[in-house]
Amino acid sequence: MKLGSAGPSVMAWIGALLSSLCCLLPLTVIVLGLGSGAFMAVTMRYRWVLIPAGVVGVTTGFALYVRERRRCDALACRMVGRRATLSLLIIASLVVATSIVLAVLLVLFLLHAALAGPSTVVLTVEGMT
Repeated sequence: MKLGSAGPSVMAWIGALLSSLCCLLPLTVIVLGLGSGAFMAVTMRYRWVLIPAGVVGVTTGFALYVRERRRCDALACRMVGRRATLSLLIIASLVVATSIVLAVLLVLFLLHAALAGPSTVVLTVEGMT
């Protein structure tokens, strides 16, 4: 694969990696038992910069892909790795979209918890005073 045709894939995966740093990567680390919620709390603080960076990376990947495809069409040449590059771009887009959805769900959950206010639960147990 030439460097020109690898550029879109590389840019898309850099964007997907940056975007997943705030939501997907910490969640995966916690599920695998390799980390704690503190790691997720630290990375979630930077979601406002990581998610847009992911969107920019994937968008740049698509722009490079379209530019390379148009160049190959104009020169009547075959684009090397066209299907693989497009598949990787789509998968990277799904990773970024999942990160965005998780970030929005987290914000909605925290907003709901803040609006609900503190709650008190009283348990009555027989035989205890």
